[in-house]
Amino acid sequence: MMAVERVATQVTTRPAAARRYARPMGLVMAGVAAVFAIGAPFVLPTYTVELVILFFMNLVLVVSYRLITTTGDWGLAHVVMMGAGGYSAALLAKGLDLPVWLTVPLAGFIAAAVAGLISVPLLRTRAFGYFIASFALGELLRLFWIRLDVPFGGIRGLINIPEGELFGHSLFETVPYYFFALFVAFVCVGIMYQLDRSRLGMTWKALYSDPALAECVGIDMTHYRRSAFMIGSGFAGVAGAMLAHRMGAIDPKNFDLVTMLYLIIWVVVGGTQSFWGAAVGLLVMTFVFELTRPLLEWRPLIFGVVLIFFLIFLPGGLESLAGRLSALARSFKRGAS
Repeated sequence: MMAVERVATQVTTRPAAARRYARPMGLVMAGVAAVFAIGAPFVLPTYTVELVILFFMNLVLVVSYRLITTTGDWGLAHVVMMGAGGYSAALLAKGLDLPVWLTVPLAGFIAAAVAGLISVPLLRTRAFGYFIASFALGELLRLFWIRLDVPFGGIRGLINIPEGELFGHSLFETVPYYFFALFVAFVCVGIMYQLDRSRLGMTWKALYSDPALAECVGIDMTHYRRSAFMIGSGFAGVAGAMLAHRMGAIDPKNFDLVTMLYLIIWVVVGGTQSFWGAAVGLLVMTFVFELTRPLLEWRPLIFGVVLIFFLIFLPGGLESLAGRLSALARSFKRGAS
């Protein structure tokens, strides 16, 4: 345990500017989000409210992916884990007639269990090998969904998934489902926030910042990598369950490589050093996604240019912008004096 603590302290080597701005940015975002979240469904058009519901689902997805990347594991299977949760919720609701307040958390646990099985061969790899292996294993799981008409519905997927109801309100209606999605997202993101600040979260980051030291002091790297992968995948499964209940249908195309690439772009644009970086990236790219809706054929090119720009000119993501501007201002003041 002392070894874990010793290695975990290595994460404090994060740039001082990033640490200085992480907490204020989080507090400001939380305040703005709270005010907006409560009043949004009563003042916004229905289409916009549906877009915010989708944002809540994607928020759980992107923050859970960022959780896994804190160990240094960037993979291509996260949206497939989301699909595992979506299919689980659909089968539980259709086959066992379970209520939505049970199918959503159970779907998360099932997705985590699937991730545990996949992690056995996956965690034998690292870096680029992990990246490619995660894609192969994710596609293998998608192939099962495509090939098996029973119980997964084959290429057509599953339809007529019950929306469910809570406290006598049908979740088919936009406003009740909005507050349901808000509550689930708040709980999930809150749990992941506490994990990020815990000793376990610091250990995950230490594995990425100094894996050689972690291995030298006897930390079981596979164990901690597996824990991050399973927990992150479990929350992705919750997001998938919310998506399945909202859409009323689900199929393998919802969880293909293109969707995964969008997820990576959100994380790269926002950054991974602070907890809220990926959420900022999601928010910005959601606006970009809607603005480019009339330019459907050009959208892949636009997103590709955005990704290349951030990788070259702002590799730390938007979260690093405050620190860069602060450093630039200090340099300007020193030059002026």
